[in-house]
Amino acid sequence: MSAKRARLDRFISQQCQIPRKQVRLLLAKGRVSVDGLVVRDADWQIDQFSVVMLDGEVLRQEQAIYLMLHKPVGVVSATKDTQHKTVMDLLPEYQDKGLHIVGRLDLNTSGLVLLTNDSRWSKQIMSPEHKVAKQYLVGLKAPLTQAYVKAFAEGFYFAYENITTQPAELEILDSHLARVSLLEGRYHQIKRMFGRFRNQVMTLHRFAVGNIHLDESLEPGEFRALTAEEVASISQ
Repeated sequence: MSAKRARLDRFISQQCQIPRKQVRLLLAKGRVSVDGLVVRDADWQIDQFSVVMLDGEVLRQEQAIYLMLHKPVGVVSATKDTQHKTVMDLLPEYQDKGLHIVGRLDLNTSGLVLLTNDSRWSKQIMSPEHKVAKQYLVGLKAPLTQAYVKAFAEGFYFAYENITTQPAELEILDSHLARVSLLEGRYHQIKRMFGRFRNQVMTLHRFAVGNIHLDESLEPGEFRALTAEEVASISQ
């Protein structure tokens, strides 16, 4: 079952290979529960993480998974690749869990990558309406000036896509180091924005997505499960 919601009677009918008329009788007798609650409504909506039980036996129970990974340089944000190691290669015990990557990083970018099997949660992160900021540390070849701050705040016009980027926040941390906060994530966006100044990005590291910060105890290639607070912070 996908992350989309489904009718309870349809799910039980498919799962148990019985007609929906028979399912309605089971429901009427109070033999079905969803997430610990007895449900008699055939139209009751369930999702992929609903715990559905019939006569005390679990018909469907799928756990939501939320992970943070410290992606090293040289690893691609993909499930399969013939040339490079992928983020999924770093998660061998999760190969068959239906995980997808939330906000990809390119080969030469390091830092925070989120993975989940909950597509509704990941859509909240990636949707422009939710305004979830992605924060990066950027090392540059040439020194920075205040002109960068103004230009990033105003946005850049990209003729190829015929779009103007949303305002981005740039903070100069050192002569060749900046913190950049974006509300979107277009193709090589940071490199292209600095490219307008003919300033080459030497290092790019994502350290936060919304209120989720990369755990400083994680070495490159290591991961951990998100806390309940970190997961909930995306919806706040």
